[in-house]
Amino acid sequence: MFELSPHGTDVFVGAGPEYPWGGLYGGQIVAQALRAATLTVEPDLEPHSIRAYFIRPGDATEPVRYEVDRIRNGRSFSTRRVVAKQAIGAILNAESSFQRPEPAASVQSILMPDVPAADSLDASSWTETFDRVVVPATQVQGPRRDGAGRTVVWMKVNHELGDPAEAPAQLLHRSWLAFLSDDVPTEAVMHAHPEAAAVMGDEDRFFGASLDHTIWFHRPLRADRWHLYDFTCQHFVGGRGLAHGHVFTADGTHVATVTQEVLLRDRAAKR
Repeated sequence: MFELSPHGTDVFVGAGPEYPWGGLYGGQIVAQALRAATLTVEPDLEPHSIRAYFIRPGDATEPVRYEVDRIRNGRSFSTRRVVAKQAIGAILNAESSFQRPEPAASVQSILMPDVPAADSLDASSWTETFDRVVVPATQVQGPRRDGAGRTVVWMKVNHELGDPAEAPAQLLHRSWLAFLSDDVPTEAVMHAHPEAAAVMGDEDRFFGASLDHTIWFHRPLRADRWHLYDFTCQHFVGGRGLAHGHVFTADGTHVATVTQEVLLRDRAAKR
């Protein structure tokens, strides 16, 4: 899914399957951009954050070219910029930061909600690559969240990704989390929107698109095991909804934080 071929100095080429709703899935491009950036840093550096802007929809019928700019190499941190391009031009611009692991205090102040186990609920997914279980709102207990439209989903990749203690495998697990993390924010924004929430499932009524996407990786993770994605919409104005979410392991460990701004337009509104 994230295999890239070298195509010159700091340039890599990848491809992806067509998204069921057309084009390329945004999470696929973010994950491949992260992978491309990682191929240009020292192997002991770990990605701890990525900030991506979606510029144009991707075309699944052609490959994607990832051009990496080595912004900075430091003793503890390195920074990379990646531009994903197709024939139409740039489709995504991303910046990633990498850190050399160092000992420090570990504090977790965000707690996972009390929800049923994934195996006790009905699974659904739009692809065979991962399993997805939506937790009914009535079964989400425990810590409250700011915002509206709370959407809580269990997700895991449905094949083994390797020992997460090994650096190459941990990169693959983080790339998969980047892929999965683009799946929930739009739903949180739609659930918070008064008109969109009332017509959920009417794909023709509202147009949605990701505008930007940020991930902070806090701890090592294993994407081929169940993780809980807990999102709410923090604000909606000008057609843009800001979704903020936390990702937890099944035992409640907070492994990542995700923020995405979503464009949501009512096609029935007069303009």
